[in-house]
Parts: sequence; C-alpha cells; structure tokens
Amino acid sequence: MNTLAATWDWFTSAANWSGENDVWHRLGEHLFLTVVCLALGCAVALPVALVLGHLGKGGALAVNLSNIGRAVPTFAVLVLLLLSPIGMYGQRPTIIALVLFAVPPLLTNAYVGMRGVDADVVRAARGMGMTGSQMLFRVELPLALPLVLTGVRVAAVQLVATATVAALAGGGGLGRIITAASTRSSPRPTSLT
Repeated sequence: MNTLAATWDWFTSAANWSGENDVWHRLGEHLFLTVVCLALGCAVALPVALVLGHLGKGGALAVNLSNIGRAVPTFAVLVLLLLSPIGMYGQRPTIIALVLFAVPPLLTNAYVGMRGVDADVVRAARGMGMTGSQMLFRVELPLALPLVLTGVRVAAVQLVATATVAALAGGGGLGRIITAASTRSSPRPTSLT
C-alpha cells in the first residue's frame, strides 16, 4: 500500500505539474522525439519499400535485412552508440536507435502492400498506357495504402513505447520521470556502525 500512496502523492503534487521539468514538458519532449523518429523512419523506409515493391526485385532481401534490426534491442544499439569512439550523448544516439527500430515495420508493411496489389489491375494500368511512375502513384500506392498506414501505426506505437530509453542517454522525455523515480526509490546503503 505504501507504493500506491506514494504514487498518489506524486500525481497530486503541484510541483510535478509545473516548472521546467514538469510532466507536460517531459510529455512534449517525448512526443517530439517520437514524431521526429517516425518522420525520419518514413523518409528512409517508405521510398525504398515503394520502389522495390513496384519493381518486384530485391524486396525480400531488403525486408530480411531490416528485420535483423528487430532482433537487436534498441537499448543495445543505444549503449553501442554511447560507448562508440565518437561517444554521442543527448538526443542524437536516441534518434538513431529509434529510427533503426522504426524501419522494419515501415519497410515490411509497405513492401508487402505493394506486392499485394492485384496483378490484373497492374496489367490493366500498363495496357492503358500508364508509365511506371503513374502506375506507382495512381494505382499501386492507393491500393497498398492500408498496409502502408498499418506499418506507420505499428512503428508509431513502438516508438512511443520505446522512446523512454532517451533518458538513459541523457535525453528528455517521459523516461526522465521514470529514471528519477527509480533513483529516489532505490534503497540507500546503511552504515554498520
């Protein structure tokens, strides 16, 4: 019951809801970090997936290579960036790690969506005299859009959940509240005398 009471006290304390390090400021940092990483992930993954899905070549290799990233935890990538010779701190290593984390669902869903477009529709578009780019943007992309947007949604959910690791690299976000709470609640060593 002590933890529940402490949590209630924290949520009802005015000091946690105003000032430079308040919940609203940390929430803004968290959302900014999520939006930036999602936008960068989309800028990296979606053009590759759309082109490879349109061409029908090399997509399986790209999807498998990007899915290797799912096997490596974001925290491990963050630690490697922190311990690298260039020793990045703050938001940059977190952004790199989170963008790498967002790429697999974006790339996989966009590629699968493009390859899932009915071949008869593509042949009909080609028979009507459409160029490759016209087929991509007027036929294939609109039909693949539900799966592309599903990948964006999955990546966004993963980023919101994982962006708390930013606090471990000295970045902002809601992870700062969690790490501050864990340092306050850790047991203090007592002297033997």
